[in-house]
Amino acid sequence: MDFQMGMIVVIVFVSLLALWLVFYFIPVGLWFSALVSGVRISLLQLILMRWRKVPPSTIVSSMIESTKAGLELNPNELEAHYLAGGNVTNVVHALVSAQKANIMLDFKMATAIDLAGRDVFEAVQMSVNPKVINTPPVAAVAKDGIQLIAKARVTVRANIKQLVGGAGEETVLARVGEGIVSSIGSAMSHKIVLENPDSISRVVLEKGLDAGTAFEILSIDIADIDVGKNIGAQLQMDQAQADKNIAQAKAEERRAMAVALEQENKAKAQDARAKVILAEAEVPLAMAEAFRSGNLGIMDYYKMKNIMADTSMRETIARPEKK
Repeated sequence: MDFQMGMIVVIVFVSLLALWLVFYFIPVGLWFSALVSGVRISLLQLILMRWRKVPPSTIVSSMIESTKAGLELNPNELEAHYLAGGNVTNVVHALVSAQKANIMLDFKMATAIDLAGRDVFEAVQMSVNPKVINTPPVAAVAKDGIQLIAKARVTVRANIKQLVGGAGEETVLARVGEGIVSSIGSAMSHKIVLENPDSISRVVLEKGLDAGTAFEILSIDIADIDVGKNIGAQLQMDQAQADKNIAQAKAEERRAMAVALEQENKAKAQDARAKVILAEAEVPLAMAEAFRSGNLGIMDYYKMKNIMADTSMRETIARPEKK
C-alpha cells in the first residue's frame, strides 16, 4: 500500500513537471493573447524564440501594441533587434508615439537610433515637446573694456534624422557660448548690450549653430546679464605697472654702468698718481747723477731751491683763506 502511494506521488510530480515544461516551452497563453488581439504569429515561432533565448512575452506584447496602433511590424525583425542588444519595447513605444504625432520615423531608423545608444522614445517626446537647456555663465568683454556675464536658455527640438552621428547637448552649449562671446565682443559699448540683449539672440541664431547636431535650435533667450570687472582699466594698470618695472630696471642698469665707470676712472687716476710718484722719485737720482758728472753746481741747486720756495710762498698767498 505504501509502495502504491509512493508511486502515485512520483507519477503526479512527474506529470506536473512535464506539464510545466510543456507550458514553458509552448507558451499557449501568449499565442492565444496574440490571436485574440489580431496578431498573426505561429505557436512554432514562440517555441523557437524560447530556444533562441528571446523572451516571447516581449515580442508578443510589442506586436500587440503596434498592431493596435495600426503599425505592421515583422516579429523576425523585432527578434533580430533584441538579439542585437536593442530595447524592443522602447522602439515600439517610439514608433507608436511618432505615428500619433505625425513624425516621420520608420522601424529601420528607430532601431539604428536605439542601437546607437540614444533613447529613441525620449527623442520622439522631445520632438513633440521641445527641451530647454540652460547655459552656464558666459563671460565676455565689450570693446569699451567692460566685462559682461550672460546666461541663456536654449530651446531645442530633437532632429530625428541627425540622432545617429549627430553631436549632443555639450556641442550645442559650446557653440552658443562661443556665439555669445563673439556677439558681446563685437559691441562698441557694454551699454548697448544691456539696452538690447535680444541682439545677442539674433546674432547667435543667424550663425546656424545646430548644423551637424542632433537638435534643432528653436530660440535662444538671454535670461540674465551681469556687469563684471573693468577689464580694460585692469589691463591698462597692469601695462603701466609693467612699463614702470621696465623703466626701473633700465634705470638700475644705467646706475650700475655709471658706478662701474666711476670705479674705472678712479682706478685710472690711481694708476696716473703712481706713475707721477715714480717720475718724482727719479728726480733726486737725476740730480745726484748731475752733481757727480759736474753738470749741476751747488749754486745752481740753491737757486732751484729758492725758486721752489718762492713759488710755494706765492701759491700760499694766492690761496683763499679758510673760515
